[in-house]
Amino acid sequence: MNSEDKTLVEIIDENKQIDLAKYINYVSAPQAGAIATFSGTTRDTFEGKTVVELRYEAYVPMAIRNLKSICSSARSSWDLHSIAVAHRVGSVPVGEISVFVAVSATHRADALDACKFLIAELKASVPIWKKEVYSNGEVWKENTEFLERRFKHGKDGSCCRRKIKTEARDIKGCCKPKVKEEDAADISTS
Repeated sequence: MNSEDKTLVEIIDENKQIDLAKYINYVSAPQAGAIATFSGTTRDTFEGKTVVELRYEAYVPMAIRNLKSICSSARSSWDLHSIAVAHRVGSVPVGEISVFVAVSATHRADALDACKFLIAELKASVPIWKKEVYSNGEVWKENTEFLERRFKHGKDGSCCRRKIKTEARDIKGCCKPKVKEEDAADISTS
């Protein structure tokens, strides 16, 4: 079986939940000593605001193409058996899964490292957009991975007369910098 046969990438239609067992079964194999998974779930609060749901939109053909390319990159970096990636579009209520990644490998280090790489690259480069819907409003969100990639390549948002500034937060976990937008004039005077 070639590497294309061992990779499953899906964008899940609105109002359909991600079937975790389907993707875990897909990556399971007798030669795989490790299966690493990541499950992204809608939480109920963000920065003190009550979250009602997340809404995702995607440019599906490009999203699938990008995800397959990311999977190929993971295969070239780690010794992997199988990869499965699924992302929902549409409304994802609190407590439901919006994204799922499963990776199998002979050894756990490869599976864990590849799983972390896949979700980080998905967040940084795949054309899937997220809107957080709160009890008192809604806002489109940019992932910190996307913003970090943009800064790395010298794109600071100045074309829009806005600069994006990141502030370090003293917390552990995945939610590293806090992102806020300021007027370019405010930044130049500080």
